[in-house]
Amino acid sequence: MTRTLTLTCALAIAVFWQASSPLNARYARSSGWQAQEGTVTIRVDTSRRLGPMTPMWAWFGHDEPNYTYMKDGRKLLSELAALSPTPVFVRTHNLLTTGDGTPALKWGSTNAYTEDAQGRPRYDWTIVDRIFDTYMERKMKPLVEIGFMPEALSTNPVPYRHSWVPGRPYGDIYTGWAYPPKDYGKWRDLVYEWVRHAVSKYGRGEVESWYWEVWNEPDISYWRGTREEFMKLYDYAADGLKRALPTAKIGGPHITGPVSQGTQQYLRDFIEHCLRGTNFATGKIGTPLDFVAFHAKGAPRVMPEGHVRMGVSNQLRAINNGFAVVASFPELRNVPIVIGESDPEGCAACPVSTTPSNAYRNGTMYSSYTAEQIARTYELADLHKVNLLGSVTWAFEFEDQPYFYGFRDLATNGIDKPVLNVFRMLGMMAGDRVAVESSGGLPLATVRDSGVRATADVHALATRSARSIAVMVWNYHDDDLPGPAAEIAVEIAGAPAGAKMRQQHFRVDPATSNAYAVWLKMGSPQQPTPAQYAELERSGRLQSVGPDATVVPPADGRVTVRLTLPRQGVSLIKLSW
Repeated sequence: MTRTLTLTCALAIAVFWQASSPLNARYARSSGWQAQEGTVTIRVDTSRRLGPMTPMWAWFGHDEPNYTYMKDGRKLLSELAALSPTPVFVRTHNLLTTGDGTPALKWGSTNAYTEDAQGRPRYDWTIVDRIFDTYMERKMKPLVEIGFMPEALSTNPVPYRHSWVPGRPYGDIYTGWAYPPKDYGKWRDLVYEWVRHAVSKYGRGEVESWYWEVWNEPDISYWRGTREEFMKLYDYAADGLKRALPTAKIGGPHITGPVSQGTQQYLRDFIEHCLRGTNFATGKIGTPLDFVAFHAKGAPRVMPEGHVRMGVSNQLRAINNGFAVVASFPELRNVPIVIGESDPEGCAACPVSTTPSNAYRNGTMYSSYTAEQIARTYELADLHKVNLLGSVTWAFEFEDQPYFYGFRDLATNGIDKPVLNVFRMLGMMAGDRVAVESSGGLPLATVRDSGVRATADVHALATRSARSIAVMVWNYHDDDLPGPAAEIAVEIAGAPAGAKMRQQHFRVDPATSNAYAVWLKMGSPQQPTPAQYAELERSGRLQSVGPDATVVPPADGRVTVRLTLPRQGVSLIKLSW
């Protein structure tokens, strides 16, 4: 795609709002904005353990599978693998879609299944293997999405390959790949052969560690069949998978966010079918359900004054409702949950130029939102006492697109965005989550039900392991506007008295760990020089604030760290010994 050499109009508007502080101040007064007064005290009690710091955040996904093995895709996967202490999981659409592997926005293909002139199946795993090999080389694992429908199996294959581009109706993407199979037996055999091939190539133990799921968002036009036909699709896929590898793990239904009663009912109906319904493939009662999956999205919008207001409460309500539905089934008490897509909004490939509400994506609005959302997701899992296994951030990279074009991605042309550094921070947190109280923090119920609209939420997530304490602090507000910095005192109780501790302070804010800000100062080059590119690479990495310090806790085991955290800033304080 031709590279754009100028900022989009919407991006220019976003930059204007960041710079026009008098106008922002007038808006703040008229909207009821309130500044934090005095020092915010954050108390961390490392003796009160809430539960393990499970790496549920180390799951990522994207629409376009062929980007996986391209230049910038490989680079980003290596960075994702490096930031997590445990294997990172990756989910992608289009693993069974028919085509030659040429990528495009909202499109990908592998040509895994075709038929000869007599209708006999032909399997070709070349491109699928190339994708999974890229994961295996980095010790990553797939959350394998069984979809979409191969052209030769679709009941309505024409048209098949869509030609959607941003700005055109989104519904154009739903073509022949979205329809039920004309032969469910062949569908089952396709899954059987795929799993059998995977076991042969990667080994039984490796494939047993993967998770498999059927389709994507069957409650909307990703699935052009009925609800009953989706249950049938799932049953036949599960039967094929379990025949090839009885210990393989499969789940679903990966519906859209369960905010409405209708979507919640779809999730209940699917679970009821798996627990007590008649299996379409076997005729027996019940269908394998090794994990439950649903999606959750926020709802940003452009306000009349011209700035973006995020909708974190929409995303958290979807998560809350999904957890509540699963928790209502006693049989699922210990069954894992995967939030198969968990994001600020719903279209990663819709740039700022066509969707102005996505102007948050390049800078620190996205990174601070992510810190807020992930921490609150842990709290919701605690609230409902569910087994949260993974939460997929549906953001990757878009190969050969303009720099900082406003896609929902983690990196642009190999340059890391600020949001990626929040995941680097999370990767430095280990052990158990511990109790945190903040005088500038909002209650979970407020953020879930109403968002962050009056005062900012200045809060923290903290962990304690055998040799470290880590505290991630954020200064978040839903409105993408400049706001006051927070003066913060982080009071940590329970540090080992007399131990010689290394204190590190990492930061993401408008001036730190922020390649986007550096790119703007360069004049927004779409063809950066080698020297500029190297500077952008450096500025995209996680940076520390000041030199490391040595701390020796007194007899009471208390350590206080003071910091000034800008609006949309995220800090990680780490003590290790």
